[in-house]
Amino acid sequence: MIVITGGAGFIGSNLVAGLEAAGYRELVICDRFGSDERWRNVAKREIADIISPDRLLDFLDGHRDRLEAIVHMGAISATTECDVDAIIENNIRLTLDIFHWAKRTEVRLIYASSAATYGDGSQGFVDDNSIEALNALRPLNAYGWSKAMVDRRISRLMADGGPTPLWAGLKFFNAYGPNEYHKGDMRSVVAKIYPVAAAGGAATLFESHHPDFEHGGQSRDFVYVKDCVKVVLWLLENPLVSGVYNLGTGESRSFKDLANAVYRALGSEPRIQYVPTPEEIRDKYQYFTQADMSRLRAAGFDQEFTSLEDGVKDYVQNYLHTPDPYL
Repeated sequence: MIVITGGAGFIGSNLVAGLEAAGYRELVICDRFGSDERWRNVAKREIADIISPDRLLDFLDGHRDRLEAIVHMGAISATTECDVDAIIENNIRLTLDIFHWAKRTEVRLIYASSAATYGDGSQGFVDDNSIEALNALRPLNAYGWSKAMVDRRISRLMADGGPTPLWAGLKFFNAYGPNEYHKGDMRSVVAKIYPVAAAGGAATLFESHHPDFEHGGQSRDFVYVKDCVKVVLWLLENPLVSGVYNLGTGESRSFKDLANAVYRALGSEPRIQYVPTPEEIRDKYQYFTQADMSRLRAAGFDQEFTSLEDGVKDYVQNYLHTPDPYL
């Protein structure tokens, strides 16, 4: 049995599909479905059970002997969330409770951290697990802080000795792909540009207000969600790999490249217009992110990551531009 928290969400539902395809049959989703259509993210899956987060620890206690791993993707993931108490309860408290349970029972735990822990990126994007390096990070929002706090606490517990649990954390960079449709404004730029491009319109990107970047030249490490699934599956197959690891491609690509890829996937010529970056976010806007993937490679992960053009093409042609966009 594998429990996937946040299993109805974007990355979580892709993991459920990937685990099912890999032959896992006892898949339990822990999530809140609410009133949106995220249930469609898992409607095609064969699921053993669905539980709410407030029942999670009791469920784990009752199924301890059958449980192979916990993949903890559940969180308040909106970088704009202002309810810090809710972030603490969902992102910090629940994650640490799961970690302590996994440590006590020696069950494999893989949890989601975030590239948001790196803040403005001025200190680089190296997944240094030392206490000093983690303590030096300065996230820009409460979401990033919550992920950084968990990383710091777990690393402190490891540094202080005691039994070493079978755990790994993943700092996801800019993931995109199917089943993100419920995320509203937090959807990837691919998902936002697609309907405009499909209708023959011009995509809107931010102007650059930095002398080193042209308009549309702002760049991110865009990682296809199917590659995220490959990394998690590899970690499940290699339970002795432990630590917090970056999960990107190791290559930064511009938003202009991404927009062009969407139009090309539709067989259209790119059309892009630029608007000023809103002043309220201009001084905190990141112009560049790129995951240092050397630690994960050194740990043994040797699979290739999907190129931006190939990932966008697959996403657009096989999901967004079809009657049924769900994985």
